[in-house]
Amino acid sequence: MASPLPETAQRTLHVDALLRIPGLLHGFEQRASPGVVIPPEDSRARLSRALAPFGRLHFLKQVHGAVVHEAPWQGRPEGDAGVAPERGLILGVETADCLPVLLVDPVRHAVAAAHAGWRGTAAGVTTAAVGALVLGGSAPGDLLAALGPANGACCYEVGPELRDAFAADWPEVARAGPRGRPHLDVRKANLLQLRRAGLLEGNIHDVAECTECHPERYHSYRREGKGGGRMISYVGWSL
Repeated sequence: MASPLPETAQRTLHVDALLRIPGLLHGFEQRASPGVVIPPEDSRARLSRALAPFGRLHFLKQVHGAVVHEAPWQGRPEGDAGVAPERGLILGVETADCLPVLLVDPVRHAVAAAHAGWRGTAAGVTTAAVGALVLGGSAPGDLLAALGPANGACCYEVGPELRDAFAADWPEVARAGPRGRPHLDVRKANLLQLRRAGLLEGNIHDVAECTECHPERYHSYRREGKGGGRMISYVGWSL
């Protein structure tokens, strides 16, 4: 039996390996159409309605840290990762250049989701999300991960101070760009966190598309600024 595919009225990317898991919901939404910006509260309400037959969608007030909350919760508490230990609890992450990371335990039917910008990545938000699942009884070798679209190393030019902030733990995630300034690879840093946390190489799935490179498909904070839109990624087990 294939996973349910709710009609969210938005273009959505799915990972084949996760689509094959019965009862699992997941997706990386794209922008509605080029040039269109939908208010975040409208996007959250739309997706919550679409997923309501399968469970309750939970959002956080994302603050670029590494705090993990366990669903269910009310409102939007401050944090950048969530863990859902049972069916019917769906986690949503909002991004526009930051990296959405979805984690699935097909044995315990638990999930986690993380919002990993450079600050959250430096703080270990993905490691914290894996740790929350393990604390609940998951085995790292059972976990599946999916990394969604985000600002890529091709475009993510940073200053030397930010490069140096990552150098101690992830020296391989910064490289010189075409203008001689460092470029940061947040995706690679999170892949390294997942591997160090014990996930198997074959269980990590990467939608390696750059949000800044593709304005027709993705919002980008760097390209559009504070008034730009957001994409929603989600994961959970259907009721």
